[in-house]
Amino acid sequence: MRGLADALRGQPGPIAAAVIIMLLVVYAFVVPLFTADPFSMAGMSILDAFSPPAWMEGGVAAMPLGADDQGRNLLTAMAYGLRTSIMVGGISVVIGLGLGGALGLISGYVGGRTDAVIMRLADVQLAYPALLLAMVIDGIANALLGRGRSNEVAIAIVTISIGIAFWVQYARTIRSSVMVERDQEYVAAARVTGRSNTAILVKHILPNVMAPVLVIATINLGIAVITEATLSFLGIGIPPTYPSLGSLIRNGNAFLQSGEWWISVWPCLVLVLLVIAVNVLGDHLRDHFNPKIRGRS
Repeated sequence: MRGLADALRGQPGPIAAAVIIMLLVVYAFVVPLFTADPFSMAGMSILDAFSPPAWMEGGVAAMPLGADDQGRNLLTAMAYGLRTSIMVGGISVVIGLGLGGALGLISGYVGGRTDAVIMRLADVQLAYPALLLAMVIDGIANALLGRGRSNEVAIAIVTISIGIAFWVQYARTIRSSVMVERDQEYVAAARVTGRSNTAILVKHILPNVMAPVLVIATINLGIAVITEATLSFLGIGIPPTYPSLGSLIRNGNAFLQSGEWWISVWPCLVLVLLVIAVNVLGDHLRDHFNPKIRGRS
């Protein structure tokens, strides 16, 4: 936390981005504590369907941003959808970091054929866009589990699919750092004292290679959120009966030409605001922790 505070000191743009992220997280996780799920019968009001924002003619004060075709309060529905998007994006980043980190540590430390096999797998995966790979993994899971799976299982499949699609960046970055660190004196000293390879990797090398990886994770969070929203918009990711920014945008897209613009525009704005804020913060952290860039500034 101290390093993050130092990175943000005197930087109004990244500070604003961090504040926006915190506000959106609070909005996503606090509003659902006091409101009914808009995707349940208790959270719908068919009589208020297509209600415009409160400042427009026919608007309802209780729904300041308007309602969708099912009478869902968009202010509440977006909080539920944003919570899902943040959770899926965050957990998928953790999965990608865990998988890529483990493979990167092994590849860089062991070397030889193990390194060659892991890196060739990474090269093969880089030939496929992350979105396409996530779609393939989700399709395979659907074929194995069937369409009758629960919402929780469907969300888990999407989360794991996105996580697997992003492991390569972590693996390549950690591998490069480990190949430098494994020849350092402190690693040789740890070997002399009888430390196992696992202990050397986890307790000595890993803490020294995590800074650039955490920056990549910050940037990938925005990409993961966009990927989840894209899958949901295409009807592949989060089930349509479960709140998600992507499903809200897809639902509103059908009514854009009939004049109910608010159903799609508000979720789009929230998604764009979150991704831009995450990217601005991630880009700044990348520049701050890059010694070459810091040396030129």
